[in-house]
Amino acid sequence: MEKLFEAQGTLALFLIFFIPGFITLKLYDLLVPGETRDFSKSLFDAVAYSALNFFALLWLVAIVRSGSLPSWQWYTAVFFLMIGMPALWPVVFLQIRKHPKVARRIASPNARVWDDIFSKRTPYWVIVHLKDQRRIGGLYGGNSFTSHSPALPEIYLE
Repeated sequence: MEKLFEAQGTLALFLIFFIPGFITLKLYDLLVPGETRDFSKSLFDAVAYSALNFFALLWLVAIVRSGSLPSWQWYTAVFFLMIGMPALWPVVFLQIRKHPKVARRIASPNARVWDDIFSKRTPYWVIVHLKDQRRIGGLYGGNSFTSHSPALPEIYLE
């Protein structure tokens, strides 16, 4: 591993093309419940998201590389480029997916219908069918709670 980063710029290039994508993937995983991601298999995903981030912010990369910024602005721009926008992309993407015109055409990011319905936080009257054939009804409201994938479906009703 040491030999990989022997060249002076290799570590910097790795960090530049891995960290933003890693941040994007981690935040997306926090916002959309699902199976635990194996990052050893997601290296190319992280690099691809980093490349998309830099392509979208190419204008900012050019300003940072020009050297015309005072040091505090340079550090702010690099922070925005490496951490700020990569953390914002999943939030923006999920908001676009929730828009009614887009949501009709794109599959939900949630793994189960259970997650999709209860993630909207809309109050519902719910009838729960238990394994022993009994039924329990209640209000799913602001003080209620449901589990998310990959956990088993559980519900707490008011």
